[in-house]
Amino acid sequence: MKQAPLAVRHHDYGKPEDVLTLEPLPVGQPGPGEVLVALRAAVVHPSDMGMIGGSYGKLRELPAVAGREGVGEVLAVGEGVEIVHPGRLVRMPDEPGAWTQAVVAPAVGLIPIPIDVPLEQAAMAFVNPPTAFRLFKDFIALQRGDWIIQNAGNSAVGMCVIQLAHAWGYRTLNIVRDMAWEVPLKSMGADVVITEDSGFEKKVEELTGGARPKLGLNSIGGESVIRVIRSMADGGTVVTFGGMVGDKVRYPTRNLIFNDVRLAGFWMDRWIRKHSLPEYCGMQQEVFDLIAKGVIEIPIHKRFAFEDAIEAVHCANTCSRQGKVIITSDWRV
Repeated sequence: MKQAPLAVRHHDYGKPEDVLTLEPLPVGQPGPGEVLVALRAAVVHPSDMGMIGGSYGKLRELPAVAGREGVGEVLAVGEGVEIVHPGRLVRMPDEPGAWTQAVVAPAVGLIPIPIDVPLEQAAMAFVNPPTAFRLFKDFIALQRGDWIIQNAGNSAVGMCVIQLAHAWGYRTLNIVRDMAWEVPLKSMGADVVITEDSGFEKKVEELTGGARPKLGLNSIGGESVIRVIRSMADGGTVVTFGGMVGDKVRYPTRNLIFNDVRLAGFWMDRWIRKHSLPEYCGMQQEVFDLIAKGVIEIPIHKRFAFEDAIEAVHCANTCSRQGKVIITSDWRV
């Protein structure tokens, strides 16, 4: 075996620049029921920073390998493994973490990637697209032409929401901080793009042609979600699935009482825990089909070789970008 594979690890929780290290993490050959998987592409998410910093809802035991999402190639299989074969792409196992060049893991529970799904899109297929998919499916019954409002319209989930809404006949009002996002988001199918400080909550019906959104999506919190709530139709539902600013989510009482705006929360990890593996795989296959057909496509800002993975994290946190940061690896036995 050539040089031991590397992994991005942290021995404590904290800021990525303070705690992340690139370390060798040797692997052996797979035993019975196991496979050797080598990373091919991984993505950097804001939620990765929550896990590294210790604030996320589900943390790994220290020392931990960072990274939640990626795709790897099966290099070898142990005795009795029939569900995957060498050369097949699969989702990187949940443990120890995605940002490792290679790992030996149980074959049971691996999710194979369909051959018609592009590798880098597959590396981003398990967190943001399923979240957007479930936000449409789990809260209210929308009709064609109904409006959705979302803050962080330029986030990866936001882009997936725009693309799904466009494909399924819904309309979106998308809140961003910078109107430089208007052209790229409208090219994905966004109907309205407006800035956070534009006073949109006072002119929603002007922006939509007389309608108010039935579904609101919040991943920011603070004052932003208050504006979303004030924009909703009577009986509408606002779903919180993120808190980028870290401020408390405060709900205006009059909208709860006089407009019957409903409030809900969503966390993809919890959805997965509450559903069976066949249910999860069935949903994931629907997402794969949407990606294969080009309905969902997440833009990529920049690619980094694995040896530069810590630089990739820095770029994801500091660069002005209109796409995701990808970490690649070509490690082989």
